[in-house]
Amino acid sequence: MTSAPKSVLLLGATGTIGRATALALIAAGHKVSAPVRTLEGVPKALTGHALKIDIADPAKRNWILETGRFDAVISCLASRSGASEDARKVDFALNSAVLSDAVAAGVSQFVLLSAICVQKPKLAFQHAKLAFEAELQNAPLTWSIVRPTAYFKSLSGQVERLRAGKPFLLFGDGALTACKPISDADLAQYMILCLSDPNLQNRILPIGGSGPAITPRQQGEMLFRALGLKPRFRHVPTALMSAVIGGLSVAGKFSPRLRSKAELARIGQYYATESMLVWDGTRYDADATPEFGTDTLAAHYDRIASETVADERGAHAVF
Repeated sequence: MTSAPKSVLLLGATGTIGRATALALIAAGHKVSAPVRTLEGVPKALTGHALKIDIADPAKRNWILETGRFDAVISCLASRSGASEDARKVDFALNSAVLSDAVAAGVSQFVLLSAICVQKPKLAFQHAKLAFEAELQNAPLTWSIVRPTAYFKSLSGQVERLRAGKPFLLFGDGALTACKPISDADLAQYMILCLSDPNLQNRILPIGGSGPAITPRQQGEMLFRALGLKPRFRHVPTALMSAVIGGLSVAGKFSPRLRSKAELARIGQYYATESMLVWDGTRYDADATPEFGTDTLAAHYDRIASETVADERGAHAVF
């Protein structure tokens, strides 16, 4: 579905999904303004679109919203660590402030990049995201809440382990969870479709990439195959993670640093034991998880093996 070009305020453009969304918006002919804290590292393709403006500053945020005459805001903002304080400041408070100012400035549409894991919340960042989702749904504008499954980059963290001759780490039997991972490019295309497709508006949108759902063991097998290596796996008991979390939680009562480590360990345990698929209240349902795009994780691993793409997980690295 095509539509007339829109003026879009894109937040989080320096993240991998935000950058892909910026490039997709520009390619589709939309007018893009992307406020960033620093212009260092901004891709050349965003030259002329990236603005050195800290949107956490209310005065600067108001200025860009009042002068930009934006049709829509697309927010790819997310806390880097997922820790409680960071999530409260970014996933909830900053998004909330932008929404309030956008409504006041007459912006008529808001597209939010959320996460499918909020459907079964156990962690601080999930509750922060849900709090803003609820606020957005009650706002006087058209909204879309996009909840993607796993990203390709989040499933690429063991490449160097395997290249170094180490085994692929699996929690439990390697089939505890499953997901339909989606590429940055496919997710970006889906995000901008929300600007024009009424079927994607005023809705919560779980979305995965090209299926079928795959388990961590299948991911490992794909990666070994791409690297031309014989599969070797090491199984990590999930009970071990629980013990580590328990120890850090006790120590965290006396140390903020260890308290943060305990929360990060809980995040790791969550992703090791919960599927990134639609949750129907009793089970994860792969068939009910929508698919979009054509990119596959196997092809992504092939590109990593040939070193045509790099590991861009940054602060989100687990292994």
